[in-house]
Amino acid sequence: MRIAIAADELTGVAETLPEELRRRGHVPLLHGVYADEERDDWAWASEAAARDVAQGTADQAVVACWTGTGASIAANKLPGIRAALCGDAQTAEGARRWNDANVLALSLRLTSGAALEEILDAWFAAAPSAERDDVENVEHVSELDRAAT
Repeated sequence: MRIAIAADELTGVAETLPEELRRRGHVPLLHGVYADEERDDWAWASEAAARDVAQGTADQAVVACWTGTGASIAANKLPGIRAALCGDAQTAEGARRWNDANVLALSLRLTSGAALEEILDAWFAAAPSAERDDVENVEHVSELDRAAT
């Protein structure tokens, strides 16, 4: 898969994220601190990665900042993006399954290397639920996107 990635600083798991994705067979599309020609502030970097997903250039994205909150907020401003801030594997699995999340947001402060591996394992192993209620919830979020534009 093509995975857009963005971080605002090379600290913590941001240092290993591109290689961790490559090791799993994904192609990282680099933004923010990973791309010299781009602004690396969390709002701009996360927007760039989420825009790749919204436009179909990337299948999914991973965005990161110190808390992960700003990165998730910025990513969620783009239509069609469902970014989830995940601090553990169970949350990542649930975000993919119940919310059909397409952008994973991470905290550079709280996410350890071991947690990153578990989160990515759960994120990529999970598939969106086909349960009627789950599908209807995701469809409703998409309707909210359309109503906002």
